[in-house]
Amino acid sequence: MTAPLLQLSGIHKSFPGVRANDDVDLTLRAGEIHALLGENGAGKSTLVKIIYGLMAPDAGSIRWQGDTVTITGPKAARRRGIAMVFQHFSLFESMTVLENIALALPDERDMSALSERIVAVSYGYGLALEPDRPVHTLSVGQRQRIEIVRCLLQDPRLLILDEPTSVLTPQEAENLFGTLRQLAHEGRAILYISHKLAEVRALCDSATIMRRGRVVAQCTPREETNESLAEKMIGSVVKRADRQQAPTGADIRFEVTDVSLPRRSEFDVPLSDISLQLCGREILGIAGVAGNGQGELLSVLSGERRLPAGSGDVRLDGRSVSRLGASARRRLGLTYVPEHRIGQGAVADMPLWENAMLTGFIRRALLRLGFIRRDDSRAFADDIIGRFDVRAGGVSAEAASLSGGNLQKFIVGREVMQAPCVLIVAQPTWGVDAGAAARIHEALAELAAAGTAILLVSQDLDEVFAICDRIAVIAGGRLSATYATDQVTEAQVGLMMAGAGDGGDAGGGPPAALEPVGA
Repeated sequence: MTAPLLQLSGIHKSFPGVRANDDVDLTLRAGEIHALLGENGAGKSTLVKIIYGLMAPDAGSIRWQGDTVTITGPKAARRRGIAMVFQHFSLFESMTVLENIALALPDERDMSALSERIVAVSYGYGLALEPDRPVHTLSVGQRQRIEIVRCLLQDPRLLILDEPTSVLTPQEAENLFGTLRQLAHEGRAILYISHKLAEVRALCDSATIMRRGRVVAQCTPREETNESLAEKMIGSVVKRADRQQAPTGADIRFEVTDVSLPRRSEFDVPLSDISLQLCGREILGIAGVAGNGQGELLSVLSGERRLPAGSGDVRLDGRSVSRLGASARRRLGLTYVPEHRIGQGAVADMPLWENAMLTGFIRRALLRLGFIRRDDSRAFADDIIGRFDVRAGGVSAEAASLSGGNLQKFIVGREVMQAPCVLIVAQPTWGVDAGAAARIHEALAELAAAGTAILLVSQDLDEVFAICDRIAVIAGGRLSATYATDQVTEAQVGLMMAGAGDGGDAGGGPPAALEPVGA
């Protein structure tokens, strides 16, 4: 057993009303890939921010290579050999790969030499990059390579990764795992945060599991099952959504016909001849790597962006809504869970009951003669909190005070509890723990069983295959043919997401042995 590279002992960190870390111990060794697991709000993010110097602990000690240290900030962490790749990228899209990396290496003066180093390091670790390529021309997977290579150029001893595969295809994720195994073989330590338990079991040598700020278990992931890991994280058995096959011949509730849309800026993805049909009691999944037109398509379907004449048609229960805005579509029965929780799904500094009223006022009648019905709005928010197990300080708690997973449960619950005829939901469990994901999936399954037509847009293939009846892939602003989920594999869909072997409108022929199916 090698000596510890990093040892945290008795770490405490509190915020008003919350003890985020409570007597936390963590040991990392060189050459080890160590998972840090826990449900949303368990204290993982606080702990890694302490390691990386973004926060100072209230109590406890940090030992680095045997010496007790104080990490005063990210710059001090990087000097010691600690690097971190965050879940949300920090890149300037209008700049090149070289320019983005140079910003993180202020001591580098020779851009030609840095360009050569980028090529050498990126190719050496199977993360090939072109230094002069503008970032806005890169896929999400390639952008993640920039973040990792930027860290590797600093020669770290410890690399922290937060949800690194949340935006990757299965093939890109497997390539990343190869890189991480190579780094561990070189003697570097990897601290790996993920809610995808299957990949944790396949990749990680050991795991520390947190619950409500405390360490509750240490284990070897490959000796566990997905279910046993989830139970350790949550403290109870995780109930999976019970999905029954959607009936055939149901009425079409939502239909998109020949929708095309030009780009409004050089960073937009134009939509080309997108068509789909969605029936009641059905969940149709649209998979795709981020940046392939999902945002543009969702803005058209939700009513945020109205279709100009001659650009196709969107129909809700047989009625054209192409020229109607979001509020009018809500009145007709369409609700929407957007991809971005803060800013689009909720207002950070508003209390939960006001956030519930923002979209619920139409279908829940939370306004009267232009005045807010405060008691009804608070009751609605309280119902959401209770039904979806949202852990918050009551209906007056600000949205920003909730963990990402709890805010996501609240937003999904707000839309589900408006009894829609059609629900459009984007990335419903992105960055959400296993227990919260199961609760969201169960709610979607129950809603579909009650007759609602659900369109789910997600990068998470595990999610799509778990609850969807049919699946299509969006790539380059084109939508593939639709396939029954039991007639296609994740590997085949992953290839389609990467633009290879697309079916239907996405170009090329369908993957071998696949037959498209209609609504």
